Amino acid sequence: MSFLLHEIVYFGRSIPWIIIDAMPYFRKWKLQPNKIPSAEEQWSCTKQVLFSHFTIELPLIWLFHPTAEALGMQTYHVPFPSLKTMAPQIFLFFFFEDFFHFVAHQALHTGILYKHIHKIHHKYSAPFGLAAEYAHPAEVFILGTGTILGPLLYCYFTANLHIITVYLWIVLRLFQAIDAHSGYDFPWSLHNIVPFWSGAEHHDFHHMAFTNNFSTSFRWWDRIFGTDDKYREYRARVQASKKALKNATKEQLLEMEQKLMAEVEAEGIIAEREAEARGVLGGKSKTVKTQ
Repeated sequence: MSFLLHEIVYFGRSIPWIIIDAMPYFRKWKLQPNKIPSAEEQWSCTKQVLFSHFTIELPLIWLFHPTAEALGMQTYHVPFPSLKTMAPQIFLFFFFEDFFHFVAHQALHTGILYKHIHKIHHKYSAPFGLAAEYAHPAEVFILGTGTILGPLLYCYFTANLHIITVYLWIVLRLFQAIDAHSGYDFPWSLHNIVPFWSGAEHHDFHHMAFTNNFSTSFRWWDRIFGTDDKYREYRARVQASKKALKNATKEQLLEMEQKLMAEVEAEGIIAEREAEARGVLGGKSKTVKTQ
């Protein structure tokens, strides 16, 4: 049941983004509108995702249930927990996973780990929904630990956790990961309502520039530790250019944004090579110059 929940939610949430990618109407909200995934790319991505799901996630999910139950997790017990009980627990899981991911993700940007593991996930400089879990099986295990370890630790210390809460947490976590890789920034996207939420606009830059923005759900760790400096410089350049070209046509604005994207991506390629060759954190290798 747990594995089926994961598969149904993962691919079910990815389908709307596949449809959106096929409709030119939505390109105006596409963060990198000149990079639309082809059917071949999406099928290749799906095969790798399924491979990781069946070789890593299925065995781990199979082991999670008895492990958590041994730590005191409730499974078949009723009544189910109330929303008032689940909400703070799920927030703690988001908080824990976000910091775990922030640290582990930076480690995956070092030479050996990047070259042999994380490089697969960076195949697409313009991510799409299905690519959220497009990764080496070892990376699925490493980063997936942050998702599962939070509930296990909470269960160990409190003995007060229901599997329904864990299921809701997994659903929300999958929605977050897939949406962050969607490549679209709509006016109603959550980060426009909750400023510290990460979202696609934040994570898309990481794939485009290779550097910066290592966290998943929230922006605060990148801001606190300065691993969003290039991202903020890039956004400032975009805003300054739009202000300077306030009377420009849509085509001119698009050309300007694509030029800035190309510059950042070119520097990202250099940073990626440096990280792979020397084992230096990609986030500290090069700076984007501001005008």
